[in-house]
Amino acid sequence: LIGVYTNRHGERWEIQLKGSGKTPYSRNGDGRAVLRSSVREFLCSEAMHYLGIPTSRAASLVVSDDDVWRDQFYNGNIKKERGAVVLRVAKSWFRIGSLEILAHSGELDLQRRLLDFIIQEHFPSIAMNDSSRYLEFFSTVVSETADLMALWMSVGFAHGVCNTDNFSLLSVTIDYGPFGFMDSYDPNFVPNTSDDEGRYKIGNQANVGLFNLSKLLQALKPLLDPRQKQLASQILEGYGERYYMRLTELFKTKLGLLGENEDDNYLIAFLLKVSLLC
Repeated sequence: LIGVYTNRHGERWEIQLKGSGKTPYSRNGDGRAVLRSSVREFLCSEAMHYLGIPTSRAASLVVSDDDVWRDQFYNGNIKKERGAVVLRVAKSWFRIGSLEILAHSGELDLQRRLLDFIIQEHFPSIAMNDSSRYLEFFSTVVSETADLMALWMSVGFAHGVCNTDNFSLLSVTIDYGPFGFMDSYDPNFVPNTSDDEGRYKIGNQANVGLFNLSKLLQALKPLLDPRQKQLASQILEGYGERYYMRLTELFKTKLGLLGENEDDNYLIAFLLKVSLLC
């Protein structure tokens, strides 16, 4: 993360480099990126933006003269590839993992300071003097995550690595790695060649979203009073209903269905089943 840019519309964007080299947080990696994955991120993030799906965006791509060694298919066949650096932007790069790691290490004062900063900077509808601000924050993230998962499914997008460190607290699509789009409907579609168990298959994305939100709630619990914890659990239970409601709205729009009809859900399920058999 190299800074914050305010454009002529007054919008603030956090600027980040991917592939520029080691950082203190590189986790034993070389901090580099290969050209093929950088081009894919550039193209897909722009495609997602114009599909109307909240996403980070790629501002530039610079090809590097550095050689980068990668095992593309995780089969032991390491090859030399051309490197690249992507300059990408997002309203925020804070993730569920940003709070989870602080809670896990018991740094609750720092977690509270970070959470207050995130709310103040990115959730203007939440009053900072409200004792329920963390509960309101959680409620917003649950709703917007459900909406994002529905949007992904509406275009057949599979992220590929849906862990808590790749889930934005602002519910935007970030960290394009082994993503993919389905050519035809298949709930078992897995774009990640290293995901042997299909944990992040496209048909499981909504469930993984719920899992990640449960981890967020676990991280927030030390900052909530007993009543707020109970309410937060109820909010989390409403995730599935919110997801299916938004998904149904999106599919009805695709099909040109107007109004409410009890057979709408049946028709959507029937057409998906037909697509699966084709």
